[in-house]
Amino acid sequence: MSRSQVRRPRGLANLGDDDTGCTILHIDMDAFYASVELLERPELIGTPVIVGASTGNRGVVLSATYEARSLGVHSAMPISRARRLAPHATFISPHHSRYAEASRAVMDIFGSITPLVEPLSLDEAFLDVAGALRRLGTPRAIASLIRARVRDEVGITCSVGVASTKFIAKLASTYSKPDGLLVVPADKVIDFLHPLPVGSLWGVGERTEDQLVRLGLETVADIATTPVATLERALGPAQGRHLHELSWGRDPRAVIPDEPEKSVSNEETFDSDTDDHEWVRSKIAGLADQVARRLRAAELVGRTVGLKVRFADFTTITRSRTLEVPTDVGADIYATAWGLFSALKLQRVRIRLVGVRVEGLTTSGSTPAQMLLGAPDHGRREAEVAMDSLRRRYGPDAVRPGRSLG
Repeated sequence: MSRSQVRRPRGLANLGDDDTGCTILHIDMDAFYASVELLERPELIGTPVIVGASTGNRGVVLSATYEARSLGVHSAMPISRARRLAPHATFISPHHSRYAEASRAVMDIFGSITPLVEPLSLDEAFLDVAGALRRLGTPRAIASLIRARVRDEVGITCSVGVASTKFIAKLASTYSKPDGLLVVPADKVIDFLHPLPVGSLWGVGERTEDQLVRLGLETVADIATTPVATLERALGPAQGRHLHELSWGRDPRAVIPDEPEKSVSNEETFDSDTDDHEWVRSKIAGLADQVARRLRAAELVGRTVGLKVRFADFTTITRSRTLEVPTDVGADIYATAWGLFSALKLQRVRIRLVGVRVEGLTTSGSTPAQMLLGAPDHGRREAEVAMDSLRRRYGPDAVRPGRSLG
């Protein structure tokens, strides 16, 4: 959904309270990273707080309190712009271990309500509560229970959308923010949906929204009353039909618990642009090590290694290579990613960001072990597993591959 989704539609109070058949919940934490940071620094509650780089102007905003958002700051905004908009805000460096711990606590609450939990990220999930109605009451009552438990047990707030489909539930949670609950009755879906701007539809980013507005299509109702063939000619067959279905509130997707990750990636934006490729090489090595750690922690292996490079002018390129044997070994991922970088044959081009990705994932136990020609029986993976153990005991920076030190 695009920028227009933030405009609160009129008439929400007229939807009524009937939650019959509305067994899909979308739950989204409010300013999650910032809210978790405020648990450690309660004196900052009620002030503009921005989670991102605490020094320098590189990188992007990960999260911002609503006081900061009122100043125009939003997620994914460059830190440099956030500093101009909110010069007196408190900038906090991210602490990912804290967010992971809070996320586990939140997901445990969801899991105690229903086994049908589909996490979308650390801070949001779909729930199907049809099986919990007899035990816990109506969908609205269950949503209220979840909000209370998240506040009491984790110390942060969340917003909940309650509806008959995933799409409408997610929209409802968006328009109930912050710290709210909105039920969209099954017979009021069109009343809720059609006045919304076209950017509220899934799959409509800013570019597509601009294209639709140029065609005179400004609201969801405009999409709904436009012939499908016209939408298909303007947007392509797949997207045209997709938006037409959504404009009538049609979304047959079920809540799928524990959907496996499609890829694991890490990237880093440098404090200053660089043309020192040996230094970039050390960063690629460090990122490969991080990705490998995450794969092993999730008991996954991947077959395809990807590299992302963003230059000083913000031009971005990606490259990938598929391996003969799936891996979770940082040394293998690094060797492949560095090979992709070397193949670019860059000539003193200044670089802003690099990223390493592994996709084509399967569970490590489901892939038969295969020996590569010339590979040792033991060595690299065992060493990295030993490093994992040391990090768990002494902290994430206790030991690092030497090639990542530059």
